[in-house]
Amino acid sequence: MPKYKYIIKDTQGKTIDGEADAYDKNSLVQQLQKEGHFVLSVEEHFLKADAKKGKKKSKKKKKFTHSKIKLNDLLVFARQLATMLEAGVTLLRSLEVITDQIESEQFYKVLNSITAKVEEGSSLSEAMGSYPKIFNQFWVSLVEVGEASGTMPMVLNKLTFYLEQQAAFRSTIVSAIMYPIILFFVCMGAITFFALVVGPRFENIFNSMGVELPLITRLLLQSFRFIKEYFFFLLGGTIATFFLFSKWAQTKPGKYQIEKFMFSLPTFGNIFRLLIVERFSSQMAILVDSGVPILHALDITERLVDNITCANVISDIKESVRQGELLVAPMERSEFFPVMAIQMINVGEETGELSKMLKHVANFYQNAVETFMKRLGTVIEPFMLVFMGGVIGVIVLAMFLPMFNIAQLGGAKSS
Repeated sequence: MPKYKYIIKDTQGKTIDGEADAYDKNSLVQQLQKEGHFVLSVEEHFLKADAKKGKKKSKKKKKFTHSKIKLNDLLVFARQLATMLEAGVTLLRSLEVITDQIESEQFYKVLNSITAKVEEGSSLSEAMGSYPKIFNQFWVSLVEVGEASGTMPMVLNKLTFYLEQQAAFRSTIVSAIMYPIILFFVCMGAITFFALVVGPRFENIFNSMGVELPLITRLLLQSFRFIKEYFFFLLGGTIATFFLFSKWAQTKPGKYQIEKFMFSLPTFGNIFRLLIVERFSSQMAILVDSGVPILHALDITERLVDNITCANVISDIKESVRQGELLVAPMERSEFFPVMAIQMINVGEETGELSKMLKHVANFYQNAVETFMKRLGTVIEPFMLVFMGGVIGVIVLAMFLPMFNIAQLGGAKSS
């Protein structure tokens, strides 16, 4: 009977190395999992050195389709890891197989490093924590819970579902506003083209004719002259303003002032608030459902909600919960959360179905925001078309009106 060396983690998260006799690798993995252990690796004792040599010899230069890490790379990684662990494949072997299939050059290097750390005895959550820009606290905490409870595949499946849902939600919002933005920039491009190319040519023609121009033409030509003369200053000023604004918006005071302005807007302010409530609810739902303690879940959500106003509210809620209160009372005092969300969370706490009610809250406000954005896009698109047509129409009218007047004058003189 062959002898195998294994590396496992027990229910306390302690890494254990050991040896055991078994008929084959799969039967040993199943036995260890039945005993409640999280299997990191299982290798036949006398083949380990040869396997490593063979691995080094057969290693070829890998080709990548892209260099940066995309959301799809993380989704594929989580889904594949969940599937392989669910099938009884060891963690190290799963990581090796997934790494070989990675299409991102940067992610390939990260997963190689994570695999090496796990091989040296680190837990997967600890190894992921070394790359906070890729695997944030949300990832690390969920994986940590999965390791401790032995429910890693289930946790990873929930994480994948959450990421896919959020990606689809963002895509819906972006799609709703993308077309109007494109139309706006096309309009600005048309104005710039007329100012730099068409306007000066028409001005030369009008000057050579020596006729008095209509007011609308004079104003338009003066505007075009100003744009052409100060084009690079205007362009540089716009870029500099955008750059400085984006830098200021990344600071804490800047973020807070922008949030304050957004919340104060009629209609849009309420939608912005619902967007934040949806993010809070969906993150809390998956954390609580995965077994993360409520205080730890609030702490993670406070850091990941990406809104200073809501983060301050969550901080107050966390302190109240630490003192023994339920979620509902501090949420109600904050006056940040809608009444319906508070009532549903209250029912969830009373019935012991908090994660389920948080999911309902998240889904409700997600649908509300999606419906609003679709309607907004439907309203803005024709408005932008009319605006664009009006701008181009005024320019064309201003350019050709003098020609029409000259033709009329010429006809009057000949008669």
